[in-house]
Amino acid sequence: MRHTHREHHHGRRFAHRSGQHDGMPHSDTDHHRHERGSRGGGRRSSRVFDHGELRYVVLALIAEKPRHGYEIIKAIEDRLAGTYSPSPGVIYPTLTMLDELGHATVAESDGKKLYAITGDGAAYLAANRATLDAALARMDGIRAAHGDGPPPGIIRATENLKLALRLRQSRGPLTEEQARAIAAALDAAALAIERS
Repeated sequence: MRHTHREHHHGRRFAHRSGQHDGMPHSDTDHHRHERGSRGGGRRSSRVFDHGELRYVVLALIAEKPRHGYEIIKAIEDRLAGTYSPSPGVIYPTLTMLDELGHATVAESDGKKLYAITGDGAAYLAANRATLDAALARMDGIRAAHGDGPPPGIIRATENLKLALRLRQSRGPLTEEQARAIAAALDAAALAIERS
């Protein structure tokens, strides 16, 4: 592959600059300390991408269409159902590396850097399709586990409502006034949900 020597050269330079191997930031290859809980609360460490996979995901995203750095961050976050958001300190060095390797180009757009894949980048991505597919499959698995269906808070509230109705009915028949009050409460909740 005609970029092998060039890639090795830049990989060493990035490794020297960041103190890591293979030109990738530490948080991409090992620990991902930016994963967020479903409520945006405490962060926990989790491995989302295997070594070097993030570069292929980034290349795939800019192959779909040219993107700004923050758009790449948002696209990855959306694909992972909000469970992980890569930091700018991970994404921008990756984009710089891809640019220097000739796998991506960067152009100014409204004062912001817009990244697009090159022919060499497309060939590099095709040659590493198996690695990309593995990363995308893992991302889809995370999304399926965390992103399909309503958020946990809505599931909890829905189950609480069902339980409250069952418990009330188990106490005996409802009077007409009680039935009207419960129906009114349910109608009010439905209206609030429709308007949200």
